[in-house]
Amino acid sequence: MNSEFDFKNEYILEDDCVLLRPLTQDDCNSLLLFAVQEPDLWKYSIIAVAGEENMHKYLATALAGREQGKEYPFIVIDKRTDEVAGSTRFYDIQLHNKTLQLGYTWYGKKFQGTGLNKHCKYILLQFAFEQMGMERVEFRADNSNERSIAAMKSVGCTIEGVLRSTSPKHEGGRRNSIILSILKEEWKNHVKQSLFQKLK
Repeated sequence: MNSEFDFKNEYILEDDCVLLRPLTQDDCNSLLLFAVQEPDLWKYSIIAVAGEENMHKYLATALAGREQGKEYPFIVIDKRTDEVAGSTRFYDIQLHNKTLQLGYTWYGKKFQGTGLNKHCKYILLQFAFEQMGMERVEFRADNSNERSIAAMKSVGCTIEGVLRSTSPKHEGGRRNSIILSILKEEWKNHVKQSLFQKLK
């Protein structure tokens, strides 16, 4: 259960389509390609990632979060093509409350709409609920990011509400953040089986 989770451990999660392994400094070159060639991937992100300098900062922040015992970032590898596809992470990890957030998820354009995201979410949720002992997994997104919201709903998330004016947007103005979640009982009772069926 959660007492067994150790931020220093090298957790590797995988199924037949995707492999998630801990993000390292050595992954910078692989991720830089996306930051330079596909900058609009982070249109709705609360942090700037596009461009070489921002990607270096992004990586440093993710690795520091793991060192501090707050986050656990992964690099995503598509096993079907043996290519780096993007990144995701657990963050705001509260072992004492048995809650965490799942986010900072992005994939290169060629990997979007391929089913990769559902495979990632399945093995991450399975690990969070069944290995870490989490009672709640929370998701957040810009309330205007329809694609991301639809993806989270298709995974099995329940919409809880919208927090107004939570952070500044890159292009100006303020972001409203939609909050979604999955509870342990929901995972056990129907979300796990429903999501598994969608993987086939």
